[in-house]
Amino acid sequence: MSAPSIEDWLSDTQAWVENELERQLRGDRAEAPSSLKDAMEYAVLGGGKRFRAALVRLVGRWWGADDAACGAPAVAVELIHAYSLVHDDLPCMDDDDWRRGRPSCHKRFGEANALLAGDALQTKAFEVLARSAAPCAAEAVLALARASGDSGMVGGQVLDLAMSGDSALRGEVERMHAMKTGALIAVSAELGALFANAPRAQRAEAREWGQSLGKCFQAVDDLLDVTADKAALGKTPGKDAAQHKPTLVAVLGLEGTRRYAEEHAERARAVARQWGGPWSATGLQMVDFLLQRRS
Repeated sequence: MSAPSIEDWLSDTQAWVENELERQLRGDRAEAPSSLKDAMEYAVLGGGKRFRAALVRLVGRWWGADDAACGAPAVAVELIHAYSLVHDDLPCMDDDDWRRGRPSCHKRFGEANALLAGDALQTKAFEVLARSAAPCAAEAVLALARASGDSGMVGGQVLDLAMSGDSALRGEVERMHAMKTGALIAVSAELGALFANAPRAQRAEAREWGQSLGKCFQAVDDLLDVTADKAALGKTPGKDAAQHKPTLVAVLGLEGTRRYAEEHAERARAVARQWGGPWSATGLQMVDFLLQRRS
């Protein structure tokens, strides 16, 4: 069996996970206020590459899981990601009026409703995992909680707010990125292996693969904030430098950040080659997609 190209995989995953997200968000929330439902759906169903869901599904398929098994973790990581973007755009955080080429959630629904929509999306993610029929549901809840909580994404956001790009050291920026961005990407790969019932050693390797992908992803993100325009980026470019944010570009420069991205891309390629099999080619293309993306 030949695995699909990364372009086909991402396109197919977008359609698949959009259906899964709509089913979860519109399924059984009759008692939820309509204004809250509208804000949640606006935040989640407003486009996006669905890279984290594609990573769950790719690793799951690599180790033998079908879409039925991968649905709950793919939805959960996308809900956590969506909530983090809603909160990240708030005036008290990164203060951005644009997300994915349209007004951010708080510009459309107001700050209070956006804050509460983010809260509801976060808890919905754990509800989706807990209600899945998988024997690993409790372990998955724990893994996602660690990746998205105080020792993961939220902790990284706190470090981001506390640091200045004018004085931050490389190690501090790397730690912040590993928590704020990398932890959710790493757990996406780990959850794919977990729901495929892969051996524990392979689950650890999946997490390490995701960590390398996360470092590459964030390095390219920092580069795009400097080099991309608003139309391509879908949000306000140049804000990191204007706000003196701690970025890899701030501590390594443009060329140093490009080398950093390639270094971690090669580490991710090594894992994909080691795993082998028909999905190795798609995994290698995933690395190249992250390294070469323009938005």
